[in-house]
Amino acid sequence: MLDNKTILLTGGTGSFGKKFTELILDKYNVEKLIILSRGELKQAEMRSKYADDRLRFFIGDVRDKDRLYRAFDDVDIVVHAAALKRVPECEYNPFEAIKTNVLGAENIINAAIDRGVEKVVALSTDKAANPINLYGATKLCSDKLFITGNSYAGKKKTKFSVVRYGNVLGSRGSVIPFFQEKRGEGIIPITDERMTRFWITLEEAVEMVILALEKILGGEIFVPKIPSMKITDLARAIAPDCEQEVVGIRPGEKLHESLISRADARHTLEFDDHYIIQPEFNWWGKNNHDDGQALEEGFEYRSDKNDEWISIEEMRGIIREL
Repeated sequence: MLDNKTILLTGGTGSFGKKFTELILDKYNVEKLIILSRGELKQAEMRSKYADDRLRFFIGDVRDKDRLYRAFDDVDIVVHAAALKRVPECEYNPFEAIKTNVLGAENIINAAIDRGVEKVVALSTDKAANPINLYGATKLCSDKLFITGNSYAGKKKTKFSVVRYGNVLGSRGSVIPFFQEKRGEGIIPITDERMTRFWITLEEAVEMVILALEKILGGEIFVPKIPSMKITDLARAIAPDCEQEVVGIRPGEKLHESLISRADARHTLEFDDHYIIQPEFNWWGKNNHDDGQALEEGFEYRSDKNDEWISIEEMRGIIREL
């Protein structure tokens, strides 16, 4: 499915981008994999690390529509990972978050349609479901832009879909490195003892994107089935000998995250290892993805109501592998 294709990855020097690059170059005979990002140093480090003739690098920003039009020439597939993601920084710099996460999404959509890109998969977050912070709100807006992009494309061939998942194990923005740093102080700060979060590995996130590229009809939000963990158990897995100090929830932070809201569940299909939130448009066929099962009324996929949980020992094993 990806063999002989030219793929462009925005935000490609981040944690997801590096794992995506590693797996794609290892498993598929792609024509080219183009990394588009703002940082020349990180690009140079990636070029040195992978040393693959199929790899290309573009300095650019999703805010720059003209640069995207140039970068998207002869591209078959776009995976959009570029975003401003840190909740406190987005709260303090709201206009910057909107420029990257919302206006950047618009630029991706226009450039993809006009350059004849076949498939676009945009990465989202659990914070986009019932958002209470600016980051989540910008990603919800971005998700809706990509879904509606299928209508905007008209008779053009471009298809847009979204992959939404939770916190990523092994990413730079994870709380895990923070807890590891605090071990030496003997006290781990906990925002709230009741807090739970969804967790996914980088490899699982990449595999979900590849699944979306395989199944995409245009307009879906793909949600993987992933486990939850209490924040107190995560702290015990990382620093079992440290005390835990409750410091209070930060601005824009939830006790529990949601990947599928009750409203979305009404038009969501369940599969063995993932869900598909279907678009609510008249052009969406009722028989699309007809191998999925409808959800029960009132279903909500929340981190505290999950059927699958990570134990302390399991998390320690995952961290050792990372």
